[in-house]
Amino acid sequence: MYQTMGRARVSNQLGLEAAVEATANFLNKAVKPVLVGGPKLRVANAKDAFVELADACGYPIAVMPSGKGLVPEHHPHFIGTYWGAVSTSFCGEIVESADAYVFAGPIFNDYSSVGYSLLIKKDKAIIVQPNRVTIGNGPSFGWVFMADFLSALARKLKKNTTAVENYQRIFVPPGMPLKHGNDEPLRVNVLFKHIQDMLSKDSAVIAETGDSWFNCQKLHLPENCGYEFQMQYGSIGWSVGATLGYAQAAKDKRVIACIGDGSFQVTAQDISTMIRCGQKSIIFLINNGGYTIEVEIHDGPYNVIKNWNYTAFVDAIHNGEGKCWTAKVRTEDELIDAIAAATGEKKDSLCFIEVFAHKDDTSKELLEWGSRVSSANSRPPNPQ
Repeated sequence: MYQTMGRARVSNQLGLEAAVEATANFLNKAVKPVLVGGPKLRVANAKDAFVELADACGYPIAVMPSGKGLVPEHHPHFIGTYWGAVSTSFCGEIVESADAYVFAGPIFNDYSSVGYSLLIKKDKAIIVQPNRVTIGNGPSFGWVFMADFLSALARKLKKNTTAVENYQRIFVPPGMPLKHGNDEPLRVNVLFKHIQDMLSKDSAVIAETGDSWFNCQKLHLPENCGYEFQMQYGSIGWSVGATLGYAQAAKDKRVIACIGDGSFQVTAQDISTMIRCGQKSIIFLINNGGYTIEVEIHDGPYNVIKNWNYTAFVDAIHNGEGKCWTAKVRTEDELIDAIAAATGEKKDSLCFIEVFAHKDDTSKELLEWGSRVSSANSRPPNPQ
């Protein structure tokens, strides 16, 4: 039930019934429909209703990038992140080739649409917002709340696993990073291979704006593993404060934060409060010498930043009071040792691990996303 100002909001019953009937007619005629969960599943309090619908209909379920963590990735019909050209492998192809798609709580902007390049057609889409349902080019039903709608729709849809079966036919597991040589500089994809192995139901991932967006999207979240990702404003530095707040509120989880050096410099002082509050988060500070995401959108000398001695900065804030441990990592062997310490003898401390990476060591998704967003943002203004 959707809640606001302490009172229950109840859907308009006639509108709800009409929306469910029209949507069921639309979807039951489709050959290979899919479900896509968006970030507004949270504000609509509709995560359970979304899973109820997925269980009932048998469609594959994908998630928009800013909705990751709101849809259970252990679900047998989960196919990954739908993010246009930078979707999880095989997920984008299944969603964009579907003849009907239900988007529950989406936000479409230049970032989530990869520079407005999604191959989604309005006449094939059911858009479910927290208080409105729109079917194709119309009709649109207001005062119909998402959780009510999804639960009621679950009872009206025919089981259809065609798109799930298509996904299973074409799916190929992701490759593994190439084996490193002795003392070879650490690659970012190797870092995230090890972060994947750290995840459990007792952890939560905070993904900073930047290349961590794309690397963290590819992490497979175990059941009940938390995840936070901020895309609406593309605000750098938000994750330091988010790590502080999440760790303070969720005492049962150990936060693993992936933060770029440029982003960290914006809000670095929050480390002080983390130490004062006795938090035990693990922060991977990825030091590649600049604003890497901005380089891929619009390069220039302003994307190079002053390098800090980040571990010395944190040690100065620590100042011998509280529990805090820092390490610098340049190779995979050093990373393995640092993770072993952070999860072992230093598990009761705030752990700050500075990881050195080449300035051009980025995910392929960032390269693709950056070129498309750059193209969209540099287009001439629309004529009035």
